[in-house]
Amino acid sequence: MLNIQDSILIYDGSFDGFLTCVFQVYDLKLKRALIQKDSESQASLFGKQNVVAADPVKAERVWKGLRKKTSAAGRLRIYYGFLSEKQWVENLLLRYIQYIFESSLPVDSDFSNPDVLELSKVAKSVGREKHRMEAFVRFRLTKDGLYFATIEPDFDVLPLISKHFKSRYADQKWVIYDLKRNYGLYYDLDRVEIINLTLPEGFDASKTSPDYFAVEEIEFQTLWKDYFESTNIPSRKNIKLHVRHVPKRYWKYLSEKG
Repeated sequence: MLNIQDSILIYDGSFDGFLTCVFQVYDLKLKRALIQKDSESQASLFGKQNVVAADPVKAERVWKGLRKKTSAAGRLRIYYGFLSEKQWVENLLLRYIQYIFESSLPVDSDFSNPDVLELSKVAKSVGREKHRMEAFVRFRLTKDGLYFATIEPDFDVLPLISKHFKSRYADQKWVIYDLKRNYGLYYDLDRVEIINLTLPEGFDASKTSPDYFAVEEIEFQTLWKDYFESTNIPSRKNIKLHVRHVPKRYWKYLSEKG
């Protein structure tokens, strides 16, 4: 709950922006501070709002301090937590970081601290989503010779899966596009770049339309579905077990479920 004594730091939603806010908390010696994305901030009668511009130098100073005080796993937990996009996660992260800096001993495994425990749970959820996206993403060949995939993950995991797909599909140009967050990754056989697309009006990501996808892709998907159906044994169907391994919300990524 907001207090009239709170300082509310508004940032641009980037990780550098968040770390810059952490820097400001220490630099200005703020005793009570809340951090909010500019997209989520609202005018408030309580607290003083300050817009904080992302500063890579200040962000790096905070990260350098964390490298000295916590393990790689602890820093990864912070990054995973940030990508969870959970409401008020910035303030959970701020308390976690403050606990790290205030403690003379490593706190990564101090699950008696409620913030350490909560952030650990959040980070594990993001990690699970990362692994599921790496397993369930399905590319389709477009008419332009580009392999295209769409996702709608619960968390912002695109930054976490980039390395996996660059390594696994190093000889193919591809795009993985997050429909929920309206940005994607484009690999051009050299490097991965962040892109924003304006998808055609009426484009349905769940369908492999001949307007956008190559003839051989449509033929392949037809063959794959036929193969999947021919190897399926109805008497051995165990939906409960299947859903446990492949939750229904991921079925939309699988060609055989189309």
